[in-house]
Amino acid sequence: MSSQAIEKKHDHKKALKKITIISTFGGLLFGYDTGVINGALPYMARPDELNLTPVTEGLVTSSLLFGAAFGAVFGGRLADRFGRRKMILNLAFLFFLAAIGCTVAPSAGIMIVFRFLLGLAVGAASVMVPAFLAEMSPAERRGRMVTQNELMIVTGQLLAFVFNAILGTTFGEEAAHVWRYMLVIASLPAIVLWFGMLTVPESPRWLASKGKVGDALRVLKEIREASRAEAELKEIQDNISQESGIKQATFSDLNVPWVRRIVMIGIGIAIVQQITGVNSIMYYGTQILQQSGFSTDAALVGNIANGVISVLATFVGIWLLGKVGRRPMLIVGLAGTTTALTLIGVFSFVLDGTAALPFAVLAMTVTFLAFQQGAISPVTWLMLSEIFPLKLRGLGMGVTVFCLWIVNFLVGLSFPILLSAVGLSATFFIFAVLGIGAITFVNKFLPETKGKSLEQLEAYFREHKKPENRKVVNQ
Repeated sequence: MSSQAIEKKHDHKKALKKITIISTFGGLLFGYDTGVINGALPYMARPDELNLTPVTEGLVTSSLLFGAAFGAVFGGRLADRFGRRKMILNLAFLFFLAAIGCTVAPSAGIMIVFRFLLGLAVGAASVMVPAFLAEMSPAERRGRMVTQNELMIVTGQLLAFVFNAILGTTFGEEAAHVWRYMLVIASLPAIVLWFGMLTVPESPRWLASKGKVGDALRVLKEIREASRAEAELKEIQDNISQESGIKQATFSDLNVPWVRRIVMIGIGIAIVQQITGVNSIMYYGTQILQQSGFSTDAALVGNIANGVISVLATFVGIWLLGKVGRRPMLIVGLAGTTTALTLIGVFSFVLDGTAALPFAVLAMTVTFLAFQQGAISPVTWLMLSEIFPLKLRGLGMGVTVFCLWIVNFLVGLSFPILLSAVGLSATFFIFAVLGIGAITFVNKFLPETKGKSLEQLEAYFREHKKPENRKVVNQ
């Protein structure tokens, strides 16, 4: 290989790396904005601040999740119409505006409104960024590239936990308004995302779908070798011609039987990820540790362990995606989370009132997150980004991620109410039962997608006639 060829190959990798890092700042914002509430709530809830009850705590937390549901479904359609890059730029501005609004909110009502707006951005980012990365990446690197977004999500959550602990222990009881400093930090990565996306190209698949074949080839040549770029463009064009009957993706297209099957699988994957109860720990981890026996400061610091294990486990998950199939990863992950949830319930009952309880609960939340972030979450976002056909990708992901956020909203809203009504032990037993249902669904209905191009996956779903055909894609 000549030095010029080596340099070009290096340039392609460098371009892909730049695209991945910049666009996944959307994931970082997703993580920080969902994680920061964990440490901010105890201060925000005080009588001299926003004076929150268990119900208004649930509303402040879940209003973001409710907004995210609508951001996901409409964000996908907007990305299909106007382009992935342009809409991610608009998201960066919305992230910034909503973060400032939450920071200066004078009441719970205003906070809920701006958290809803922030949720619109979070939900849209949860659809657009994985879809953008899936369309920019070569088939053999798609797993690693798309799951970089998941890594940035958990990194954002870890940063939120670290800043919460630093600010909480520094200011402590003397400055209840410390939650405002926690929230305003989210404006900084929004600025980085906006300026960064100005330097990133549009998705070649989206450009080709709009008839901009020359632009699509130009972008592909920036991120692929020339011969591969031309071959990939031909594959994309062939794929688009097969979809020529669909002029513009609409909800009526979801009535096509093979498309409906994909949507139902996508909705199932989305629900499976959320009914583990992961976000009860990510949003209310500080309260869980407080209720088990830690002080506020100790809970804030202990919660950093949850963030650290999430990041480390995501690295392991990204590595595993290149080695093993999506289905076995998901089943093992669900078995691990269900076991951890059961043990939290048992320990909360058996060790109630003892000094050992908070440490036992922390150990189990860390174990839970190791399985969740090391297996379940990376597979969820990767599969949602790869199972839908090109012209329906934004709409299809929007519908499935809408369901994900609605389930997330219900968990976020009900968790503090459940915790107050039935206690720690019974609450986690409920999640453990749901986990058993999730394992059953994955084992029975989920196909394997590892090692297939986006176009091959579409061909598989189009040709699917009988349940036993699932074996074809497993080979």
